[in-house]
Amino acid sequence: MMKRSSIPVATGLYVNYLLFGMFNIMLASHMSFLTEHLHTDQAGISLLVSAMGFGRLFTLYISGVLSDRYGRKPFIVAAGLLMAVFLVGIPLSPTFEMAMVLAVLAGVANSFLDSGTYPALIEAFPQSSGSATVLVRGFISIGAAFLPLMIIFFMNHDIFYGFSFLIPALIFALNAIYLFRMKFPDMRVQPNKGQSGGTSVSSAKQTGNLKANDPSKPRFWQEGVCLILLGFTGPTLLYIVQLWLPTFGQQFIGMTESESLRLLVYYNMGSLVSVFVLVIVLRKWVKPVHIILIYPCISLLAFGALLLFKSGAAAIICASVIGFSISGVLQLTLTVMSEFFSQRKGQITGFIYTATSLSYTLIPVFTGFLLKHSQISSVFMLAIIVNALGIALAVFVNFRYSAVFPAKRELSPQIVLDTK
Repeated sequence: MMKRSSIPVATGLYVNYLLFGMFNIMLASHMSFLTEHLHTDQAGISLLVSAMGFGRLFTLYISGVLSDRYGRKPFIVAAGLLMAVFLVGIPLSPTFEMAMVLAVLAGVANSFLDSGTYPALIEAFPQSSGSATVLVRGFISIGAAFLPLMIIFFMNHDIFYGFSFLIPALIFALNAIYLFRMKFPDMRVQPNKGQSGGTSVSSAKQTGNLKANDPSKPRFWQEGVCLILLGFTGPTLLYIVQLWLPTFGQQFIGMTESESLRLLVYYNMGSLVSVFVLVIVLRKWVKPVHIILIYPCISLLAFGALLLFKSGAAAIICASVIGFSISGVLQLTLTVMSEFFSQRKGQITGFIYTATSLSYTLIPVFTGFLLKHSQISSVFMLAIIVNALGIALAVFVNFRYSAVFPAKRELSPQIVLDTK
């Protein structure tokens, strides 16, 4: 159940992630415009994306720790303002070097947003923390589906492409002011752990008793490390698709630029459908730890079909299925991590999203290098390899979960929604 008093704050947080869905694919969606404006090539735009990952990588863990100490609001408000600066600056940037500085700043903003928002949502809705965090993925998908449509509209009407940067920037800034005026939930609230679909913890005493009755205790160097690695593999797949799916459509299938941009729309529609499915199935039938195994199995088949069937119709279907099966895996990974290690929500977020930032830093550069020396199909072959690694990690995490929480269902028969 969601507390009504927390809904105004949550509304602002979700608006941020709707805008972030646009922000996240902004550079990839403007590839042709930005290569001309900044006098670079596709590898150069990949370098900008990596610079964002660099800024995120080196600030996320410390921002998570500071978020636990000083509160969520300062970081969330700062994130919105910094993202607005990035979005205004890129289309007006006179040089590629200036764009690089702005990209690093955007990465810092991203780390502030994540380290503040996820703990804030868990604290706002402790009895349904999973559903609260999985909705983040839904709002990201809405924003990411809307941006290509806005770009196509501007292209068809000969409107300056920079307006697709400036409009989200304005809303980011206004939303930051709105959140600054809001009262945030108590940071001392703990999620209710022990639910089949949930991440909430009852009291410290109950948690201690649960661990005492378990044949195995959580081990950071086993399932913890595996979950952190899943924080790398999941976003790698997401970034490969968001960054290179339009290029794949043009070079491998022969689509026009507008047709290839629509693949991102289908991808994000699949992602949005997945959010609603997760909210339903996590309520009664499936645990988050199971989804982080089931979804990668589906995406592996979809990536294989994308390379095997070279047609526009197959690409649309595969893009939708990939969007469906990638959606929420990162948030679910964070949820499972918080079930195993529940004491510091900001720090846990820092661990997972540091791995995510490493992915955002390395993958654009590496895939740009692959594309420079090979064909676009090699980038999606890399996705298949990473996908298979994610499945292996998820198998081990599921094995450890059954060892650490063998009597979870009996201890907590009431099920709540859960997941990012």
